Amino acid sequence: MSLAVEDPPLVLGTGHGGMAARRAVIRWAWRLFRREWRQQSLVLVLLLVAVAAITVGLGAATNSASSQASSFGTADHLVTLGSTDESQLSADIDALRAAFGTAEVIQYQKVPIPGSANTIDLRAQDPNGPYGRSMLRLDSGRYPQGPDEVAVTERVAQIFGLHVGGTWDLGGRQRPVVGLVENPLNLLDRFVLAAPGQATPVDHVTVLIRATAAEFAAKTLPSGSSIELRSPEEDNSSAAVLVLATIGLLFVGLLAVAGFTVMAQRRLRALGMLGAIGASHRHIRLVMVANGAVIGTVGALAGAVLGLATWFALSTQLESSFGHRIDRFNLPWTTLLFAVLLAILTSIGASWWPARSAARVPIVSALSARPATPRPAHRFALIGAALLAVGIGCLVAAQQTKQLFIVGGVVTTALGLLLLAPVGIAVLGRLARVAPLAPRLALRDLSRYRARSGAALAAIALAVGIAAAIALTGATAVAKAAQPTGGNLPPDQLIVWLFPHAVDGAVQSLTPEQTASARLRVDAITGDLHATSVLALQAPVGKDTPQDGGGLSVVQLGKPTITSSGGERPGVEYSSKLSVRLFVATPEMLSHYGINQASIGADTDVITSKTGIDGYDLYPFGGTPPRPHLQQVSLPTYSSQPTALMTTHGMETLHLSAIPVGWLVQTPRPLTQAQIDRAQQTALAAGLVVETRPTGADLERLADNATGSGIAVALGVLVMTVGLIRSETAGDLRTLTAAGARRSTRRTLTAATAGALALLGALIGTIGAYLALGAWYHRELHWLAHVPWVNLGAILLGLPLIAYIGGWLLAGKEAPGLARQPLD
Repeated sequence: MSLAVEDPPLVLGTGHGGMAARRAVIRWAWRLFRREWRQQSLVLVLLLVAVAAITVGLGAATNSASSQASSFGTADHLVTLGSTDESQLSADIDALRAAFGTAEVIQYQKVPIPGSANTIDLRAQDPNGPYGRSMLRLDSGRYPQGPDEVAVTERVAQIFGLHVGGTWDLGGRQRPVVGLVENPLNLLDRFVLAAPGQATPVDHVTVLIRATAAEFAAKTLPSGSSIELRSPEEDNSSAAVLVLATIGLLFVGLLAVAGFTVMAQRRLRALGMLGAIGASHRHIRLVMVANGAVIGTVGALAGAVLGLATWFALSTQLESSFGHRIDRFNLPWTTLLFAVLLAILTSIGASWWPARSAARVPIVSALSARPATPRPAHRFALIGAALLAVGIGCLVAAQQTKQLFIVGGVVTTALGLLLLAPVGIAVLGRLARVAPLAPRLALRDLSRYRARSGAALAAIALAVGIAAAIALTGATAVAKAAQPTGGNLPPDQLIVWLFPHAVDGAVQSLTPEQTASARLRVDAITGDLHATSVLALQAPVGKDTPQDGGGLSVVQLGKPTITSSGGERPGVEYSSKLSVRLFVATPEMLSHYGINQASIGADTDVITSKTGIDGYDLYPFGGTPPRPHLQQVSLPTYSSQPTALMTTHGMETLHLSAIPVGWLVQTPRPLTQAQIDRAQQTALAAGLVVETRPTGADLERLADNATGSGIAVALGVLVMTVGLIRSETAGDLRTLTAAGARRSTRRTLTAATAGALALLGALIGTIGAYLALGAWYHRELHWLAHVPWVNLGAILLGLPLIAYIGGWLLAGKEAPGLARQPLD
């Protein structure tokens, strides 16, 4: 009896070999990476630079914003006492301490700066106070302790020529300078530090308090005091950097797809041999994916190390720009780790698609190194069209305010356009049939190697689209600035404000000498501009109106609302969507605007051109805020011009006084950017501020820089892509040379490849920018009629022309050797 045993047939490509096979494949991928790292250096460098830039960007974004701690310290309530009487101040401070327990008192005395309209603070503060110690830092010397000792900031030392060990003459009183100090949370804070209780006479006093909303609402505050609440600080800068990082890594990923596709084509025979000896599709994919993981890990980690080193080196240099000290270790480490992981996933994702395509190539085709047949472009087009529609819908729903919809709309729109790129490559392949010989071969090569050319086209379109969007936005802003109505000021007017914060409403009393000194600077500005009129602006203030130079001191129309503490506190906290700055209705003001004094009612407190403000109260105002009697008149409609005036009756009834805040200058013709620059330089020398209508010059420069950067990036992508494509068609060039093709034909091949990709990328990017901005301005589409012809001309015409000429000039001058065949 015999038993016949038949072996099962051996089917190649089945079975996975378990963990041993995976380890063998991963080791082979690692050896390939070590042997061919030069061919992969482009992807490595891109990832390294991207992660390094993200790291530095996250550090700068996290530390750029000034914190409210520069004025609050660790407190959450800041109470400004309005009284200047010493006995009343002492009683108010005792009352606050009795109500809240721990309270830190800081006294302020205003000291004029010779030859300037500005002042500095003589600040009496305890360096070891319970809440304000983080607001002080000793740079040299020691803190003041005696009744006359002071410490000064570096800027104050420069202004008055002071140094540690010297003396400061304040009104004939010699004060020894014992140290140099600063507010590390606000390096622009100029002050002189004195020991507690030594800033006399006191201009105002602030009290730092920590209390819950319920505790604070239950307490009674001193009469005439004003309150500032520490609002929750939301840092969205890291999220914005991460969004930009995502777009940047998307760009890197597109280039990586092209690079990995070339590597897959170069390794096609080796991958086919691997499949011939029994490797499954999973193993073949694993080779490329493992290679992508290695490249991504090396590039991301090296980029993070380089970024951290760069951040540590730059952080101290950025402190002067940011205006506060920087803790170099204050980084969003979780976000940074996410960015590193995102970079690794980008590399893996970029390698997965070519790996998937390579694994599907039949073994015979792989051994012959024939490229895979391109997949139909309409499959990508359907997905791309759907994403594009969703992205535009998100931008429309965002209403220019909803951040989540804005981010989702931008990213989804970009992805939709990128997935539509293969359709453009397919269209180029169809146009090839009507083109001359050399361009026909170039266009067919693009369609034949659609995987890498489509990814490169998407990267070009992304770079160009961002540049076009910035150019269009700049043109829109310039058009808005050029409108004859609306905005802050007409184009032929400027306002010289006496104080840096006067634009926002903060004022303070000045001596006649300071006002006269400022007027001399204004006369110099008006003389340079040949001004036709200069109108003095005055603001009404009351005796209980805080005048600390930082809070609102101009009387405004504001509506009392329910505060965060749960109750209404008249005269303390107000907020309103409508806030109108009040000026004094001087005879010169009324005459300037053609208003007859006799036409104003005898009981009218405020005349205004605003509508819908009945029922609004004066803010800030000590005690119970009055409700003024209004009268409608014809006044300017520009936001920074006088649109509401306090009459003589209102000034007398409310016991207000007038202080100068600035001058309104009328010029014979619209101001140029050069005139504005000269006026700002003249005003800055005296501590004044010039406000004008935005000309859009900065945005135009930004648009020009963005256009140039976008073209440069697109050209860099073209150099890489065209080099890859032409290297893969070296065999075709040998065939053409053998058939008698001339050097000009070979040059035309390279030039046509570069020019076609550049033109198609410019079209897709520009169309995408218009679609996105059309959704953004869907209610104001007329702004898009202002076309930045120069910028778009550089993108749509200049980029393809430069690409074509560059491809022609950089193409190989010598014919490829007929006998030289590259070996695997």
